[in-house]
Amino acid sequence: MAQPDHASEQLKQYLAQFAPQVRGRLLAELERLHSLGEITPTTEELIASLRAEFREPGQGPEPIGEPARLFFAPLEPVLIDGAPERANSGQIARGSLGPIWSLLKTDLLTTMAREYAANVSKATVHPKEAEKLATAFQKKALGYLDGTMRSAEGGTMVQSVLRLYTGSTAIFDDLAKMLTVFRASDALIALDRALPPKIGKLEGRVLADVVKHLNTLKGKHADAVPFALTIAARRLAAPWQLIHLATKAVESKAPAAIAAAPYALAVSMVLDQIEDKRLLLAVALKGNRVTVAKAILREIYAIETALKAQIELGDSDWGNRLRDLMAQVTAALDAEVEKSRTNVGNLTHVLSSSDLRPALSLKDRLTEAVKKGRTMIADILPA
Repeated sequence: MAQPDHASEQLKQYLAQFAPQVRGRLLAELERLHSLGEITPTTEELIASLRAEFREPGQGPEPIGEPARLFFAPLEPVLIDGAPERANSGQIARGSLGPIWSLLKTDLLTTMAREYAANVSKATVHPKEAEKLATAFQKKALGYLDGTMRSAEGGTMVQSVLRLYTGSTAIFDDLAKMLTVFRASDALIALDRALPPKIGKLEGRVLADVVKHLNTLKGKHADAVPFALTIAARRLAAPWQLIHLATKAVESKAPAAIAAAPYALAVSMVLDQIEDKRLLLAVALKGNRVTVAKAILREIYAIETALKAQIELGDSDWGNRLRDLMAQVTAALDAEVEKSRTNVGNLTHVLSSSDLRPALSLKDRLTEAVKKGRTMIADILPA
């Protein structure tokens, strides 16, 4: 027991060399890497030590203050909890907000940010007044950043300063996306209010109404369409139905025809859903949460089935990406099945049951059976 205690003490002494602000930034960066799966026992110990200093037990990421929360409020409908590197063109990572706020209040808009934060603190008992202050500061930040980042030199400067707070270049992309949302804020709010709170099926009259609202936004802010699609997807009982915005717009299943549709981006965003669920599946498998993994698998296979039914994917970019994603899912499952065979004998794992993937074609089933048969033979035969 003495050795781990000695190592922990050395770690504390090492961290004590840095200023509190640096230790806080280090914690944020380590948590970002953790969310990407880049973790080792050493970094886990670092995270645990830093969390003990900055957070109460059981807390998640360090919350931003009320001035920052109000400032970022327009982004709420498009925020995700994953790593910035995983955010698509219609999403912004919640973890990007801390570094962006630090950039604004400490380096770029120091005086204005300080005055804004002080005024919001005084107006906490008057929510409407605080919101007006936030809107005014959003416009000031937008004006400054738009002017600065328009030039190559300005963009390089912002990126350079942002590196003081994070090693993720994706957070700079989130900063640029934030500006797009701020510019289209009124239109996105109008869309958010116009859409039904829950959409069971995106078809018929409901589909036509959603397209009408999207067209209104697109006419004013075409660059904000990805964020509008994210908002629409969150209203869907089955988010993969977002592809109807692309596939129902043409009388063809050909990828080229669908790619020319106004909201063809919806297809890529549905493929992103498989990617997100694949990562969740990996976490569930690692934690041996078979019931959770089974539910995630059903969702993945439902999206795969819908894509194949509505698009003749073939060798299109969409088709190739779907095959790559499903190959990664299969590889994760094969590893889990192999682990279960090693632990409890040569049994069929519940996650490899064909009942989970009823839409798999006979040809694909035979291919899978042959592959598994070869694996079993290789296990039996001597090396």
